[in-house]
Amino acid sequence: MSNEHDVRTRVWRNGIVEADDFPFEQISDYLEQPDCLVWADICAPDQRRLNALAEELSLDPHAVEDAVEHHERPKASRYATHLFLSAYDLQFDRESGELTATQVAAFVLRNAVVTVRQSEDISLDPVVAAWDANADLIKFGAKALVYGLLDVLVDGHSTALEALDDEIEKIEDILFEETRATVRQVQIRSYALRKSLVKARRAILPMRELVNSVMRRVDDVHPELEPYYDDLYDHVVRATEWTESLRDMVSSIFETNLSLADSRLNTVMTKLTAWAAIIAVPTAVTGFYGQNVPYPGFAAHWGFWVSTVVMVVCAVGLYAIFRRRDWI
Repeated sequence: MSNEHDVRTRVWRNGIVEADDFPFEQISDYLEQPDCLVWADICAPDQRRLNALAEELSLDPHAVEDAVEHHERPKASRYATHLFLSAYDLQFDRESGELTATQVAAFVLRNAVVTVRQSEDISLDPVVAAWDANADLIKFGAKALVYGLLDVLVDGHSTALEALDDEIEKIEDILFEETRATVRQVQIRSYALRKSLVKARRAILPMRELVNSVMRRVDDVHPELEPYYDDLYDHVVRATEWTESLRDMVSSIFETNLSLADSRLNTVMTKLTAWAAIIAVPTAVTGFYGQNVPYPGFAAHWGFWVSTVVMVVCAVGLYAIFRRRDWI
């Protein structure tokens, strides 16, 4: 088997913590005692560890395979001896604008919960802290552990969505600034947020079905746990609606940014056209008087000044007209 630091264990007896970090091989011994509730956590297990896990707890091989399958959809599946859960922990990096989704799987037995993490980047310390903070719920069995796990994951979803919301608001604040650096910054940040939001939707939207399945499929849910699961379901619905709202906001930013780009292009073209008209006047005057025929003031200094004054007056007049019409 892999190193012992890859495995974390705890056992409660009659709702009270009896032992922490006991050997993995003792799990089956505790499971034979009806007054014990066992939790084991395995981080990034290899195939040998998975085989030992399946043999120790009589787990379905398909569920064991799904526990380490990357990009697995969040779900709740019922097997003969256990319930299998798959969900994601979300972490948002504000500097890079990147969202990291790490899978957490759980095997729920009659009096045990085994969690499997794919990476050390996610810690279950907040889950353990939640269990300790609600120690009076532990006496209700594995369903209380499942609630604590899902509650922490869903709270993490809300935290990630809040960070995404803040970043979207920052983009909205600078969206109408017309400096070249700002326009490029909006494009880069909005694209990164769009990718992160797509990843968040894949992890959050199926949670509604997952929690609903747990509430319907887990046998003998204690009546005192039902309000907690109802509250959890409400949080999931809120996160789902929040995700859809953020998607609309990001789409609106994309569309607005494209509209602003078109507007800026039209403004530039209008200015170029106006300046071309202004420059055309002196060009026409000089071109006309440049013919090799006599004209008023030909070969005289005053003729040069007259043509110069005509060019300046016409150019200034066109500039004033275009400026008044906001073409320049």
